[in-house]
Amino acid sequence: MTDTFSSLKDRVAIITGGGQGIGRAYAHRFAAEGAIPVIAEINTEAGQRVAGEIAQQGRDALAVETDVADAESVKNMVETTVARYGRADILVNNAAFFSKIEMRPFYEIPDEEWDLALRVNVSGCFLCAKAVLPHMRAHEWGRIINISSTVMDFGRAHYLHYVTSKSAMMGMTRSMARELGEFGITVNSVMPGLTITEVPRDTNSEQHMQDTVARQCIKRPERPEDVVGAIMFLCSDSAAFITGQSLVVDGGLYFR
Repeated sequence: MTDTFSSLKDRVAIITGGGQGIGRAYAHRFAAEGAIPVIAEINTEAGQRVAGEIAQQGRDALAVETDVADAESVKNMVETTVARYGRADILVNNAAFFSKIEMRPFYEIPDEEWDLALRVNVSGCFLCAKAVLPHMRAHEWGRIINISSTVMDFGRAHYLHYVTSKSAMMGMTRSMARELGEFGITVNSVMPGLTITEVPRDTNSEQHMQDTVARQCIKRPERPEDVVGAIMFLCSDSAAFITGQSLVVDGGLYFR
């Protein structure tokens, strides 16, 4: 545990989609800071694997099979968390329908794929925030982090449902912040750039990666560890007076 984020010690942090990619990095970093990560993951095997990795380091973690697009599944996840730890302090809305998207003109996107993207990427955040809220209010303390993306700043073509869903995170963050500040709960969003993880994505070619890095101020690909510090800061007491904000973490690709 580092002194910088010592206020995270013993906090219970729910990370949706925490079984792989950037979500896995969030879970490991929360554990390193003394918090207890709850990996809310639709892929049971992946969630258990991350919880096992953290347990091997001598730290506590919980994996709960969760479909963020299903209200009952989300309710069960939060109830399981509170039954075990007595609280739910932090929610990182990270789960998203993304890696399996096939890029195509918006008028060729199947209706069911559009609906799935909105259900997971937008409704999932709403359902999770709604489920944890009573427990945050009970302790008069909470942190909600909505993961957006820099794709909303440049409107990447052939990605309309994903771009739309990540743009919605901005309005959700600001409205939630207005409603929850009086209860000691802050709500912020983080906007990563093109981040390289172990998750394969056909939508990001090598040429696209090279072009992206060339436009960044920092001339190297973005990695999960580049994003986790922003999450830790916004969840710590150091950011207690910051809410309704969006923090871009993209190596200087875009300025807002």
